[in-house]
Amino acid sequence: MEMHEIRYFLAACQTLNFRRAADLAHVTQPALTRAIQKLEAELGGLLFHRDKGHVQLSDFGRLMRSHLDEIAQRSEHAKRTAKNFLSLETAPVTLGVMCTIGPLRFIGFLNAFRERYPGIEVTVIEGAADHLSDLLLEGKLDIALLARPQPFDHRLKAELVYTERFGLAFSTGHPFETRNTLQLSDVRSEPYLERINCEYGNHIDALCQNLGFEIKSAYRSEREDWILAMVAAGMGVCFIAEFSASQPGVCHRLVVDPEIVREVSLVSVAERSPSPAIAAFAKAVMEYDWQMALDAKDPSGL
Repeated sequence: MEMHEIRYFLAACQTLNFRRAADLAHVTQPALTRAIQKLEAELGGLLFHRDKGHVQLSDFGRLMRSHLDEIAQRSEHAKRTAKNFLSLETAPVTLGVMCTIGPLRFIGFLNAFRERYPGIEVTVIEGAADHLSDLLLEGKLDIALLARPQPFDHRLKAELVYTERFGLAFSTGHPFETRNTLQLSDVRSEPYLERINCEYGNHIDALCQNLGFEIKSAYRSEREDWILAMVAAGMGVCFIAEFSASQPGVCHRLVVDPEIVREVSLVSVAERSPSPAIAAFAKAVMEYDWQMALDAKDPSGL
């Protein structure tokens, strides 16, 4: 059974005249007649009664009409869906974003992307770096913005988007506010607020141990907003990337001895071919002026 046979049959049902049906289907009458005869042979029964040029649907034809009409409608719906998907008129992208990436700098990109591709529906999934990597490999994410001190899984492809430095976040009025930069050892005498999902947490712990001290946490939370609220309340300090310390009452100074830098990358599955929407999103991320966006507001308070 072929789609053109179904279309010719439905045209004949509509007109009950093979000549007018052929005109409606933009084919010759013999071609339409042959297609309907072939369909009758495939289905095993007469679809029309023909008597001296007069055409009527048979009982079998009436039974088949609803089924074949449904097939035709589904086919047209599939074509429209495919067209919209390929032309980016209605296309989904599921994006993973590390919960440690500050949203304020990313919102500007999403606004610009929406203006350029209003038909692409972006769903943002937040999580820790390792969890988002697993979701990528499981096919539950299309693409993700991630950073980690160790190399990514060999099955993933990472393209550098921007870099940002780590420093200490503290409350307004703290003695650190008078300094331009800080050292890693400055955290030694401060109540520490641990960000559980920080992908550089173990790396920072190891650096501190090399300097002969161990960070003792006063509070721990997987919620970035809770930690920053506690910092603003003067309950302690925390290590955080420079563009994530963007909450009122929170100051930030870079740690320069040693300097800690993370690379935020656009990560996808290496062997997976991207859809047009995903390819457009990835291209927009790589072309976006992230440095301008990151410099738009200096979170350090300097």
